Amino acid sequence: MATRLNIIYEDNHLVAVNKRPGDLVQGDKTGDVPLPDHIKSYLKEKFNKPGNVFCGVIHRLDRPTTGVVLFARTSKGLERMNKAFKERQTQKTYWAVVEGQLRGKNDLKHFLKKNSKNNKAIVFKRPEEGAKEARLSYNVLKTGDNYSLVEVELHTGRHHQIRAQFSAIGHAIKGDVKYGARRAERDKSICLHARSLTFSHPTTKEPTTITAEAPQTFQPFL
Repeated sequence: MATRLNIIYEDNHLVAVNKRPGDLVQGDKTGDVPLPDHIKSYLKEKFNKPGNVFCGVIHRLDRPTTGVVLFARTSKGLERMNKAFKERQTQKTYWAVVEGQLRGKNDLKHFLKKNSKNNKAIVFKRPEEGAKEARLSYNVLKTGDNYSLVEVELHTGRHHQIRAQFSAIGHAIKGDVKYGARRAERDKSICLHARSLTFSHPTTKEPTTITAEAPQTFQPFL
């Protein structure tokens, strides 16, 4: 079971994986095995642990998204990293391939409301009851005939934020048919990748950056 993991960082308190499309960060109604269970099996085997193994979920990525996901190996690591994420003391950088041609740098600001029925974010240009402010900045790394590669920095952490905001400006993420992309990817992924995560280590306080290699779907655009 643990052979599926692509571990890109590991110490006594934390473990990070480069998540593949389709991997679940947390269990859901599908009943598929989530990443923490795979990590527990890996740690149990690696350290020959007889009892239960701890693996805490610190943050999440959507199922079709790839990239850095950080988990805690200790309750101390979990508590401190949860606080860091809550207080936005972390920096997340994403790569996305979006439909159409974009150029330069820009900031996006919308108001998002989650529709739980279809698990989708509804986008508003102005404040709306129940909608939360969503802000991001992007920098275009490469522009082709039909697609653009953008680097995204999140300033808020809303449900499906990057997907919804780029769709709202007419540049849906490649493969993201839920938000209006022209066609799906063969592996049901979307071209959204959590490229790097920077934070202060929960015990050493050292600045730490974890970077995840982009999947094959990105290769034509790099």
